[in-house]
Amino acid sequence: MAESEEAEGETDECAAETPDPATLQERIEEIQEERDELAADLEAAEEEIEDLTDRLKRKAADFENFKKRQQREQDRRAEEAIDRLLGRFLDVRDNLQRAIDEETEDAQALREGVKMTLAGFDQVLDAEGVVEISPDPGDAVDPARHEVMMRTTSEEPEGDIADVYQVGYERDETVLRSAQVAVSEGTDDEE
Repeated sequence: MAESEEAEGETDECAAETPDPATLQERIEEIQEERDELAADLEAAEEEIEDLTDRLKRKAADFENFKKRQQREQDRRAEEAIDRLLGRFLDVRDNLQRAIDEETEDAQALREGVKMTLAGFDQVLDAEGVVEISPDPGDAVDPARHEVMMRTTSEEPEGDIADVYQVGYERDETVLRSAQVAVSEGTDDEE
């Protein structure tokens, strides 16, 4: 009987330590609900962080692209403005050259003034990087830099430049005006 009293005593102690199953189940369900809510909050926060990070990266990339586009557009406009301006100066330069080439004695003082003006103007063109396109007779025609005005008989080989009517100009590999040339058809010998 002593054993059965001991077993009853242990059962009573276990019963006192064991919570009510209904209470235990409620507590487990509360903990699971809290865990599920925390997991949902964490997932939502991670999604928001990912979304904000992606948006920030896109905005940063868009801003960099915008700055680059603006700089390219500004550079392009500046180059176009310079090219337009220099293109307008070319006819003035040609007129000054014609005045220098004039061979009348009455115009000597005028010629000296025009020479000085032309020299100053040429300095401006040089400073802006404008280079004359002035091919020599016998040079090959470059369609990107020469405009063929006519074909003529000449001592030069057929297809080569026979004469230059008007020099051209270029700046930074951009042709401002093509040189106007006559192209040789060869000699007119019928021997």
